[in-house]
Amino acid sequence: MLSSQKFGGLAKVAARAFITPLTVRRFASAAASNVTINLHEGSFESYNCDTPSLDVEISKEELVHMYKSMVTMRRMEMASDGLYKAKLIRGFCHLCTGQEAVAVGMETALTADDKIITAYRCHGFTYMRGGSITSILAELLGRKAGISGGKGGSMHMFTPNFFGGNGIVGAQVPLGAGIAFAQKYLGHKAATFALYGDGASNQGQVFEAYNMAKLWDLPAVFVCENNRYGMGTAANRSSANTSYFKRGDYIPGLKVNGMDVLAVHQAAAYAKEWASSGKGPLLLEMETYRYGGHSMSDPGTTYRTREEIQNMRSNNDPITGLKQRLLDLNVITEDEMKAIEKNARAEVDKSVEEAKASPEPDMSEFFTHVYQKGTEVPFLRGREPEEVYKY
Repeated sequence: MLSSQKFGGLAKVAARAFITPLTVRRFASAAASNVTINLHEGSFESYNCDTPSLDVEISKEELVHMYKSMVTMRRMEMASDGLYKAKLIRGFCHLCTGQEAVAVGMETALTADDKIITAYRCHGFTYMRGGSITSILAELLGRKAGISGGKGGSMHMFTPNFFGGNGIVGAQVPLGAGIAFAQKYLGHKAATFALYGDGASNQGQVFEAYNMAKLWDLPAVFVCENNRYGMGTAANRSSANTSYFKRGDYIPGLKVNGMDVLAVHQAAAYAKEWASSGKGPLLLEMETYRYGGHSMSDPGTTYRTREEIQNMRSNNDPITGLKQRLLDLNVITEDEMKAIEKNARAEVDKSVEEAKASPEPDMSEFFTHVYQKGTEVPFLRGREPEEVYKY
């Protein structure tokens, strides 16, 4: 069981693309000064490298922006849950409820030039990398307004410098190494963050990517989102070594409290500096937790107890932890916090209706984007030999 002490604390992040001038003006007085927050001493554990500083200086404004981002992200995933249960979302749907601190904490430590590639639990990363709520929900619904035109669904969403959720388990890790190689080849002073789960951590292609990244000192940060369960299998039943941050062997690593958004931010900033300054790759293990099952088709209660889930919600929730920190620091009042939550709910509800109102893609789009433009074949065969589609 993960202890509440181990995952105590929280703070640091801002969804810059989603902060309106009205929000900034509203909290301008409260955000006029910075605060210094001391992270819990168990926030980091290192392997062949130093640990980031436990002292975090952050503006009150940024704390508020971070809170808004996580609240909005959770509300979006709750809406997705409802749409799936109403049978409006079909197929695979993997929610990140409980893991919001990872995406939010990482994004505020990075720049637009840094790259991210992840697995299929990607809605939150898409949002933080600039995708609108409407475009994400419309993609889940298979509608024309979707961020991938309604043709990708839950696992395939992309924005500039976000190379998407990827449906093949672990395949995004060598892809991330390739993106990092391009950054080094082109002389870009930026880093690539390639995320994967504990369930994918034992794949050969992951270790092959480690080897190439270290061999060429690529600006790659390999991030294991350890939510303790690869589908329905506990990590200690599938991995002989559950210290994922040490499994790079010749690559230094850092274990991070992934339920504390400030700890995630500090670790991501440290990793970006490490990788982009020419030191080569780094491994991060984000210790986090998903409240739901592996996907919407998994109730998530057959391989873990309800008490375990409730304990995490009660003692380690990233949003609740940040909420208490905001109140303790007198950043905003209870009423202002309720207004943020109310506005997030209204924003998501509006996006749900906009997504539902969007039509499905035209059938003429069914076979587009299969080939690079200009390299198309004259026709494509369908499911049956006589089913032929011409360009």
